[in-house]
Amino acid sequence: IDFRVEEFEDSDASAWDAYVNAHPKSNIYQLLGWKRIIEQTYGRKTYYLIAVKSVSQAETTNPTNPINPSNPVVGLLPLVHLKHVLFGNSLISMPYFDMGGILVDNEEVEKALLNSAFELGKQLKIHTMELRHVEHIPWLDDFNSTNTNSATNPITTVTKPHKVRMLIKLPGSSEILLRSFKSKLRSQIQKASKDGLFAKIGGNELLDDFFKVFLINMRDLGSPVHSKEILRNTLQEFSEKARIVIVYLKDQPLACSLVIGFKNILENPWASALKKYSRLAPNMLLYWTMLKYACDNGYEIFDFGRSTPGEGTYKFKTQWGAKPKTLYWHYFSLNGKKIEANGSEKSRFDAAIRYWQKLPVPITKVIGPMIRKHIGL
Repeated sequence: IDFRVEEFEDSDASAWDAYVNAHPKSNIYQLLGWKRIIEQTYGRKTYYLIAVKSVSQAETTNPTNPINPSNPVVGLLPLVHLKHVLFGNSLISMPYFDMGGILVDNEEVEKALLNSAFELGKQLKIHTMELRHVEHIPWLDDFNSTNTNSATNPITTVTKPHKVRMLIKLPGSSEILLRSFKSKLRSQIQKASKDGLFAKIGGNELLDDFFKVFLINMRDLGSPVHSKEILRNTLQEFSEKARIVIVYLKDQPLACSLVIGFKNILENPWASALKKYSRLAPNMLLYWTMLKYACDNGYEIFDFGRSTPGEGTYKFKTQWGAKPKTLYWHYFSLNGKKIEANGSEKSRFDAAIRYWQKLPVPITKVIGPMIRKHIGL
C-alpha cells in the first residue's frame, strides 16, 4: 500500500480512535485520551505518529488489507518524551502503564513507523526508546544483526519478557464466578463483609477517599505517588467507562481501585490497600467487587494488571483464577550504550525505596508527583 507517516494533528483525532477501536489487537493505552491526560497532568511533550494511506489509496478499498476500509489510517505509534538529568532521556509507549506500542495493518507500516520514531529520537537526542507490547514483534529478533542505521552509533534492541499481565476470563454472571472459587477464597470474601466492610462504586465523588489510601500505600511501598490530577483527568476523559471502587470500614477507606472498560476487557491500572488493616482482608472485598462489576456489566475479561512471576502480587492474582500473559517490552538504545537484558529496575532504586518508606506521608504528597512524572514505570 502507498502510505506516509506523519505527526498527529488535531484533525486526525476521530480517525485515530476509530482505528484503535476497530483493530483486533489494540489496547486501551493506544487511545488518544491518554495523550491529553499525560499532557494536562505532567506537561509532558507527546509525539503521536500516524501512518495514513495516500489520497488515491484512501479513495479505493483494498479488500485484502482493511482493518477499517473507510479509515485512511493504516498504523499508529503513541510516544511520550521523558527527560530528566537523573532519570534519563527516553521516548516511551506508554509510560506509567503496562502497554501501548505500535498498532498497524502490516509489517511494512510497522517498520516505517519505527524508523520515523528513530529519526525523532535522534532529533531529540534521546538515549533509549521503549515500546510496551502485548505481543512480540518477530522481525526484531534479527534487528541487531541487520540494522545499519549508523555505523558509528548503531541502534540496538533488547526485548524483556520479564513481566506478565494477569487475565481472567469471566462467565456470564457474578454468581457463576463466585461458585467457581475455592471455598477458602469465598470465605475470605465473606469474612470482610462479616467484619463490617462494604464497597462503593462511583466517580469523582470518591476521588479524595481513593487518594487517601493510594498516598499511604505508595509511601509504604517506597514509590513516589502519582498526582491526584492524573486520576481526576482519567475519570473525566473516560467518564463513561471509568469507575472508582472503595472498600470502607464505617467511614474509613481501607482499599481502593480505578477500573476502565475497553472493548470486552475491564482494566485495573491502579489499586491500593492499607497494610495496617490487612487482617480485615479489604483487598479480597475490593477485587471481588471489581470482578462482580465486570461480570454484571458484560465484560468478558478482567485484567488484574502487571506482575512479576513468582512474586506476591502474582500469587495473589492466581488465586482468583487469573492466568499470566507475557508482556514484551522492547528497548532500543540510540546512543550506542548497551541495554542490560536482565537488569532490574527495582534493584537500581533499592536505597531510594528504603528512604522513601521513612518519609512522612504529607511530604510524599507534595514531592511525590514531582518525581513520579519522570519515572516511566
